[in-house]
Amino acid sequence: MTDPIPTPLAPPPDILRCAYMELVVTDLAASRNFYVDVLGLVVTEEDDDVVYLRSLEEFIHHNLVLRKGPTAAVAAFSYRVRSPEELDRAVAFYTELGCRVERRADGFTRGIGDSVRVTDPLGFPYEFFYDVEHVERLAWRYDLHTPGALVRLDHFNQVTPDVPRAVKYMEDLGFRVTEDIQDAEGTTYAAWMRRKPTVHDTAMTGGDGPRMHHVAFATHEKHNIIAICDKLGALRRSDRIERGPGRHGVSNAFYLYLRDPDGHRVEIYTQDYYTGDPDNPVVTWDVHDNQRRDWWGNPVVPSWYTEASLVLDLDGHPQPVVARTDTSEMAVTIGADGFSYTRPEDSARAEAEADVLPSWKQGEYKLGHQL
Repeated sequence: MTDPIPTPLAPPPDILRCAYMELVVTDLAASRNFYVDVLGLVVTEEDDDVVYLRSLEEFIHHNLVLRKGPTAAVAAFSYRVRSPEELDRAVAFYTELGCRVERRADGFTRGIGDSVRVTDPLGFPYEFFYDVEHVERLAWRYDLHTPGALVRLDHFNQVTPDVPRAVKYMEDLGFRVTEDIQDAEGTTYAAWMRRKPTVHDTAMTGGDGPRMHHVAFATHEKHNIIAICDKLGALRRSDRIERGPGRHGVSNAFYLYLRDPDGHRVEIYTQDYYTGDPDNPVVTWDVHDNQRRDWWGNPVVPSWYTEASLVLDLDGHPQPVVARTDTSEMAVTIGADGFSYTRPEDSARAEAEADVLPSWKQGEYKLGHQL
């Protein structure tokens, strides 16, 4: 960890869950088609410049905001807090950290009341709110449910150069680590952190940042994800599928990664596990375990490691991207000297034997096989 972020004396706001993301998109009609007509999110409200969307089980005004703008980026990672008083705590917490803080009594988006937005110490635009307009929860409106129904916003994933630095700051904000990826030398490549009792509300992934890796929506079951793949194929839009479907080792969840018309990455996610007990054990994965990212050992496409969305400051300008100086997860698993294993007992001889993994499994892990 370099340049650790000090722990404020002011207590952090009591965060309930990730609540919504505000995306800037360059073609509002194309984005609306992708998220509404293809993925089935519900329009709560819209005009010529912005579309407010929600998932089927949500009762707050929106889980996703699509705002038309010149540069595709993320304008806000938004969290709901436990009470209106928590906004005062958010102001005090981030003011002590020396961060830029803005508060609007009438909110930054429709349907959301008194809100605080900050540029956090990692460079991400965070928002905190409690007051919200309630809308109809569509859980019982099965006439509106599609085979690939998206029922909840599940998590964010953020790209940041120094993961331990990010983790320490997020722990000060009240988050807890559920899983992480490390190597024998102690380098941390990613960490999953939660407030609600699931695997994560956000994850910190090592890489050039600050950037947004993905926003994730949950389905009820695996077959809902398969239905989304079938629909994309039928629409001749399979090029939107970046990775999957598959099952993660980390989180144990079934997944699918898509790219929207601007390249923003969206994960469809289901069936992780409960983490709410105070002594919930942290699961640590070896970066060389080829089942950490895909439980079946399937390769991870390089774009998944290297590409991510810009994030904005509070004036709407893209934040500068800082390069990661620690080794990257892709470099140690794909690079010429990288090695991976399926069974831990293989790891001791993996460096000396290039073909510990069968040739048909080496696409991700050996650069020569990719070329």
